Amino acid sequence: MTPPVDRRAFLRGAAVAGAGGALTAASAVAPAVVHTAPAPFHGVHQAGIEQAPAVGSQAVLMAFDVTVCGLAELTGLLRTLTERARWLTAGGRPSGLTPSGDNGLLGPRPPGGGLTVTVGFGASLFDERFGLAGRRPAALTPMPVFPGDRQQSQWCHGDLGVQLVAPDLDTCVHALRALIRATDGGMRARWRIDGFVSPPRPSGAPRNLFGFKDGIVNPAAAEFDRLIWAAGGAEPAWASGGSYQVIRLIRMLVHSWDGLQPGKQEQILGRNRDTGAPLDGNRETDEPDYAADPEGVLTPLNAHIRLANPRTPETAHNRILRRGFNYDRGLDETGALDQGLIFLCYQRDPRTQFEAIQRRLADEPMIDYVTTFGGGYFFVPPGVRDESDFYGRGLVA
Repeated sequence: MTPPVDRRAFLRGAAVAGAGGALTAASAVAPAVVHTAPAPFHGVHQAGIEQAPAVGSQAVLMAFDVTVCGLAELTGLLRTLTERARWLTAGGRPSGLTPSGDNGLLGPRPPGGGLTVTVGFGASLFDERFGLAGRRPAALTPMPVFPGDRQQSQWCHGDLGVQLVAPDLDTCVHALRALIRATDGGMRARWRIDGFVSPPRPSGAPRNLFGFKDGIVNPAAAEFDRLIWAAGGAEPAWASGGSYQVIRLIRMLVHSWDGLQPGKQEQILGRNRDTGAPLDGNRETDEPDYAADPEGVLTPLNAHIRLANPRTPETAHNRILRRGFNYDRGLDETGALDQGLIFLCYQRDPRTQFEAIQRRLADEPMIDYVTTFGGGYFFVPPGVRDESDFYGRGLVA
């Protein structure tokens, strides 16, 4: 049985945080290994979207159900979540927090550790509890069930989604525990999965657990306003500068895949396994020329990359920004390897982007080797602008 929520304890913590102002970071001890610094916490957009996860990054993705009541309590929850995330990414110890207030995983003066925090809102947050139905982002719905999916309810959806990415897993775990403690009584865990970004083998894009380079092609930064950031049209004003996040937890049937000859795998994917090049090219960055191969002699007409991105003027607006992670959950109940992909992407409108791609992929040969069992749609609100701002301020104001 789920224990009762102590909202009073949570609200006392939120009130203290609000009265004391934003948490301030003390000087942090540099970690033994120097990593690329994450994007700044404050900005027009949240960190973790524009900047791809560094090679070797570790990730924790977790969905929560909000357990507070009413808009005022939700506002307190979002303030607390923001203030703790601000401290965690900066390092040090916030003023007023005693040593016993931290879990100690990163030592006596925890460093920021290269952490990025990305927070999203699920469609269920806009139900009758908080009176926010009229402010729901225009394209935000529960993730549909697509052909071939085997969605498990305990692995799907959520009111809030939190993504933690850092060079080291203990940095993510430290942050996760700190966020859960700070918001105790305000939200309850729904599902969690850990992931990682493999190093290049031997160079270029990282490989997924099918052994192929993944995430080679993404929109250029100059296209983000058109393809990634929500704005205008039917969107509420507060959502401008946010983005729709799609998470798909995809199990790869690696035993069956490993039984295929590399040439067959390449026909299914549409890329050379060793180099990552399209089947009509030589380098992973080469652009396939489908117009010169109308019958699919070189790249089969049902190859994954050809269906996902046909590279035509009519499908150019369907492109998405991919930010995926591999996962390895050990063994399932039958003793089979439980490995796969945390497919994660951002876009301006999932209906005309991700879902359009999924429709094209409905009958691809890849469906015999993958099973989607969870995930969800989340709207990542605009960035936290300054010390007085917080996640979703425009939504709850």
